Amino acid sequence: MTLISEDSYADPLVWYAMSAPYHRELVARDWFSEQGIETFVPMRHEIITGRNGVKSRELMPAIHNLLFVRTSQPMMRELKPQLPIVQYLTRPVNGRNEPILVPDVQMSQFIRVSDSHNERLLYFRPEELNLRRGTPVRIIGGPFDGVEGIFVKVQGLRNRRVIVQLPSLLAVAAEVHPDLIQVL
Repeated sequence: MTLISEDSYADPLVWYAMSAPYHRELVARDWFSEQGIETFVPMRHEIITGRNGVKSRELMPAIHNLLFVRTSQPMMRELKPQLPIVQYLTRPVNGRNEPILVPDVQMSQFIRVSDSHNERLLYFRPEELNLRRGTPVRIIGGPFDGVEGIFVKVQGLRNRRVIVQLPSLLAVAAEVHPDLIQVL
């Protein structure tokens, strides 16, 4: 298999939200990486009990079957048939299902929060949160400096969280000290 250069296409790079059923998101991520394509799979640390009863802390996908792939449209059309385990996540647009594309700004903020592998991060589907009651904020200082989100009270949790959302896909909630929050 040949490595394809992203520079060979003048089309802009976009983030595709994709599914790799049956927990094959890491297989798909590794395959795209071998092709020189940028990918992201939200990960978190989990305690795993081995066969001999020994517990270990391992980095696992936070949301199974989900991965994000950053490439151009012509490149994706060329590569996707070579990896049949991946599928586009879609949403209806004008009566047709279109692949979900995530803008670079939203994706970079989502990656900054998710890539911290903080054990206190929580992931939600959009229907699980009511963000209308939240306050738009920007984090100033700390590991999430510059990240923008919605400051809300998440049901069942003591402290408020900053929610960074990928609309119609998912949201990640990070606990941030109130002194580091600037209301927009």
